[in-house]
Amino acid sequence: MHGNRKATSGVKKARSVATTLLIAATVLAGCERGSSSGPENSPTGPGGCPAIQARAETAVRQAERTDVPWSGPTSGPTAVSAKTIVYVAQAMTNPGVAGAANGVREAARVIGWSVRVMDGGGTPAGVQAAMSTALALKPSGIVIGGFDPNSTSEQVSQAGEAGIPLIGWHAVAAPGPSRRPRLFTNVTTRVEDVAAISAQWIIEHSDGHAGVVLITDASIPFARNKSELIRRDLSTCSGVQLLSYENIPISDASSRIPREISSLLSRFGSTWTHSVAINDLYFADAAPAFRAAGKNGAGPPFNIGAGDGDPSAFQRIDSEQYQAATVPEPLSLQGWQIVDEFNRAFSARPASGYVAPIHITTADNSHGATTWDPSGYREAYRKIWGK
Repeated sequence: MHGNRKATSGVKKARSVATTLLIAATVLAGCERGSSSGPENSPTGPGGCPAIQARAETAVRQAERTDVPWSGPTSGPTAVSAKTIVYVAQAMTNPGVAGAANGVREAARVIGWSVRVMDGGGTPAGVQAAMSTALALKPSGIVIGGFDPNSTSEQVSQAGEAGIPLIGWHAVAAPGPSRRPRLFTNVTTRVEDVAAISAQWIIEHSDGHAGVVLITDASIPFARNKSELIRRDLSTCSGVQLLSYENIPISDASSRIPREISSLLSRFGSTWTHSVAINDLYFADAAPAFRAAGKNGAGPPFNIGAGDGDPSAFQRIDSEQYQAATVPEPLSLQGWQIVDEFNRAFSARPASGYVAPIHITTADNSHGATTWDPSGYREAYRKIWGK
């Protein structure tokens, strides 16, 4: 079963049964684990949501395209020479953080700069130590790679006093320049767009009839905001039922996900048709649990990751093993954008304002890739830099 194809008649029949069971199971509404408050779960109903489903289908078809032309900057300052960038990573074990770092390295080689990566190891103390080390190196610029700058507010202030520009990757909620904390710009897709297309994919893929499990990490404000937006967007379709809202910290995923999957299967059975998680990493730990339960890798529940585009997610999607879709970040492109934004900062020019468009990868358009790497950006940035 490919993630962006209509289901076979057998699966459609299963969905019909699931919908009937959902109607009878409204007592499950309000079933949220790991969180003590939040909006009520979505209502369900036999009619689905034809108008919303039609809009979702249009949005999904657009997001699935792989031939989208370059829409980023085509002009800007030529390359400034002899710059040094330090990329402070929240954790290089996070595929999104590491992928963006690799893009920075690649672009830096082209523009002629040097790059050092400091790994925060995924802990507040480690990130603070990495930021302190970065400042001691007196670089031309520092990348805030995947962590909240407010957690290193002292070092951020020191960078400002030293005139060192800071550029974030997924550092604050919105793309573009930030005043508090002070960032020249923040490189990310729009969380609202990621949440919307994730919910739209479920609505379109299920023909407007789905029983959904949503997995988040409420300890991360950005992740909780994304999951709340997904929950809101799912609720626009009357045929979609939010069965459970699971709060599982990413750091606990490997230990908790297997038993949570087993519990969810026991509780919801065939009414559980789709899942959405704020990060693909959850499904890496879920796959063995689904397999142990005898679930078909290409069958329900159909799982979509609402970021970042982990290489293992592409492999699961391509082989149809317990993940049907992902909304990946164009990590290499974003690394090149970070270098271009620094070049604008060093040239006393404003940030570009570019935000990469949303993309969905499914088994139909993955073509064996392990990352989302749109075309055109390398040539565009080389031309801008005179390289």
